[in-house]
Amino acid sequence: MQIDAVIQNIEKDAFLPLFRQLYSDEERELTRQKNRYGKAIDSFRKIYPKREEIQIFSASGRTEIGGNHTDHQHGCVLAAAVHLDSIGVVSFHNDGVIRVKSEGYDAFSVSLSDLNVHSGEPGSAAIVRGVVAGFQKKGILVEGFDLYCTSDVLSGSGISSSAAFETLLGTMIDGFYGKGQVGAVEIAKIGQFAENVYFGKQSGLMDQMVSSVGGLVSIDFRDTENPKIENFQFDFEKAGYCICLTDTKGSHADLTADYVAIRTEMESVANEFGASFLRDVSETEFYKNLPKLREACSDRALVRSAHFFDENKRAVLEAEALKQNDFDTFLKLVRQSGASSETLLQNLYTCKNPISQEIPLALMLSRRLLGSSGAARVHGGGFAGTIQAFVPLEKRSAYIAEMNRIFGDGSCIELRIRPVGGMEITI
Repeated sequence: MQIDAVIQNIEKDAFLPLFRQLYSDEERELTRQKNRYGKAIDSFRKIYPKREEIQIFSASGRTEIGGNHTDHQHGCVLAAAVHLDSIGVVSFHNDGVIRVKSEGYDAFSVSLSDLNVHSGEPGSAAIVRGVVAGFQKKGILVEGFDLYCTSDVLSGSGISSSAAFETLLGTMIDGFYGKGQVGAVEIAKIGQFAENVYFGKQSGLMDQMVSSVGGLVSIDFRDTENPKIENFQFDFEKAGYCICLTDTKGSHADLTADYVAIRTEMESVANEFGASFLRDVSETEFYKNLPKLREACSDRALVRSAHFFDENKRAVLEAEALKQNDFDTFLKLVRQSGASSETLLQNLYTCKNPISQEIPLALMLSRRLLGSSGAARVHGGGFAGTIQAFVPLEKRSAYIAEMNRIFGDGSCIELRIRPVGGMEITI
């Protein structure tokens, strides 16, 4: 569509029905999104003045609700796409190059004549190269595009900015070059491929899958080629609660080894049973063989594996509790999950800097504020970053205000579940 026509449609509020679905019914938020999209188009026009035909795409961040560090062991998770998203204004062409400018970051380009892995390549460029390579493996030729991105999924916020970017790229490429034939599940796999192989981060598949599929979703990754995905609905506000995420502002620098250690330690235990992942190990045999396992594996690897076995079951039980509208049981399971991450998984702070304990501090404050009426847990990878809390509506304002007082203005945000995944923004 012509840029001027898109701008006119935004000014005439033609996108408001979709904005209400993606973001909120609140007038202030709708006005903010209207201005945000208009600003993104203006920025695109200034950066790529020769491009007149554009399309707009969106991909959401995600919140993990159940299944802390289970996906990389082919386990089960409960998660949801959220209203915070990355949007991209794009013009497709056949120049053989992809040009990208993201708000707040330097522009870069990727030549499509070279889709090999480049050691040490900056993250965003590596992800672009990897996503295109993933589509090429599926026989889809990408000829080029110019892209301007802006994102509410802030880096380090715990809601997976990298997965949102990967899903945004995949949704765009599938929509234009793939004619929609690849679909949300394969887009997620391509995003994970780009992150694992090109970016060098050995993540599981949960982040990309939730961003791409959308909604509140229960996923079983036993067969990662064909994960079992179940979308269902639950109205947290109707149940009297909201989901709050607090960014504790802990440093994410030099945490890669901590994240990798969880996966490698769990897999070291699995290997003792001739398996690659804990999902393929019998829990009964695990406990039966603990004396022998201690000779080959560290004690921390064993307690982290114990976390996996229980957390994997909890993720399923949490989904069932919500589907049965049993919120008390759900909260009980969330509290158990938080305690397991703290005592068994041990991902609340890094041993490299044990005096920096922002996540334990945030959890202590949350439990003091909520008492027995809510639940709080570490969110995502851990070691630094965010906590998640299920807060009674009558305590919402006080909780958000107190967390912002301690960790800084804007640290605590209320999340809304987004019903759809990666998509093109159209009337």
